[in-house]
Amino acid sequence: MPRPALHDTDELLDAARDLIVEGGPRAAGIRAIAERSGAPSGSLYHRFGSRDRLVAQAWLRAVRRFQAGFLAALEDADPRTGVANAVRWAVSFTLDHPADTRLLLEHSRKDLLDAEPAGALATELGKVNDPLLRAIRAVAVRLYGSATQEALERVLYAIIDLPQAVLRRHLRAGTLTAVTGNHLAAAAQALVSDADRQRKRRDS
Repeated sequence: MPRPALHDTDELLDAARDLIVEGGPRAAGIRAIAERSGAPSGSLYHRFGSRDRLVAQAWLRAVRRFQAGFLAALEDADPRTGVANAVRWAVSFTLDHPADTRLLLEHSRKDLLDAEPAGALATELGKVNDPLLRAIRAVAVRLYGSATQEALERVLYAIIDLPQAVLRRHLRAGTLTAVTGNHLAAAAQALVSDADRQRKRRDS
């Protein structure tokens, strides 16, 4: 019977994430993660196989944490309300999980890894955003009647580009509050407020 792990996986991923947020990707070497978490370096290699695999799992965890609530918020019966709910939720997530948010906003996946991933990890990383892409397409269809490039762009502006810019600015300044979510929701809804007119123009 194998011995239970002495160090919780989330604690190890937290250590890697926090080191990256504080000092950049290169700050999260195996030795530094071991020191931060209290786990022996050998156990980290045994559990994850490499520094890149450990860091990739920290990034994937942050993506999935964010997507779970964001995608649920988008599923409102009224797509405009869904847009507002999603960006409000993004603000709430940032307030509750600032380190995960900074990991996602400040560091691309490629920046985090020393080498190109291979095998199952490459597949996992390549597909992790598929649910978000499907949701964006579905919102575009519900708002505009089809997922044309123009419709997709409008949805991307509202629920991805605008929130990311606002969250980055407030995170850097330390000024993010729940009120930001209300302002952001109104701005996001304004970006898709012409959906009915665009649909009629397309159908005429």
